[in-house]
Amino acid sequence: MEEKVKLALESVRPSLQADGGDVEFVSVSDDGKVSVKLTGACGSCPMATMTLKNGIESYLKKEVPEVSAVVGV
Repeated sequence: MEEKVKLALESVRPSLQADGGDVEFVSVSDDGKVSVKLTGACGSCPMATMTLKNGIESYLKKEVPEVSAVVGV
């Protein structure tokens, strides 16, 4: 599952980079919780939580159904 998540994150990355930010994969737990780190402009953006939940989490759940949640670290 880790490789599927990393591949899906590669599809999200250009959108974040266009706004001066990025996302880094940290880990995935056995229960499907994915930990990521938002960096650059995304790391300090007041909308980071919405980006994480409404953008990244929604996309990952669609692309990798085993994902249960995405959390920022």
